[in-house]
Amino acid sequence: MMNIIRTNSENKDFIQLVEALDAYLKITDGDEHAFYNQFNSISVLNHVVLAYIDGTAVGCGAFKPFDNSSVEIKRMYTTPETRGMGVASEILKSLELWASELGYASCVLETGIRQKEAVQFYKKNNYKSIEKYGQYVNMDNSVCFKKEL
Repeated sequence: MMNIIRTNSENKDFIQLVEALDAYLKITDGDEHAFYNQFNSISVLNHVVLAYIDGTAVGCGAFKPFDNSSVEIKRMYTTPETRGMGVASEILKSLELWASELGYASCVLETGIRQKEAVQFYKKNNYKSIEKYGQYVNMDNSVCFKKEL
């Protein structure tokens, strides 16, 4: 049975999952990893969701304010052995609900075109491609999405 909790970036399970995510991204991002990694500090994340199956943390996600009406989805990850089980979808739905409860109208995010599964996942969850924003404008590997809540 899956259990979803709300927490913050000081949660030890979140920190461990982010370490696994960073190890994965170091491989897929290649030479660009240092650039992307500078924008992924978890210390600024006060809205974190963790998924547990049988008491074990198997996935995470977070958001931070982007502007007055939007949040930016960050640090989405599920363990390899639980992919395809709906964990990421439950995490994303929980983040969207939380953002909506706080009065935000939309979510934005950036992912890499090399993360093909992530791109398909966001499209499946009704995220629409948008112009690259902020630090990602000139990054060939970046793709940005938005979803109205």
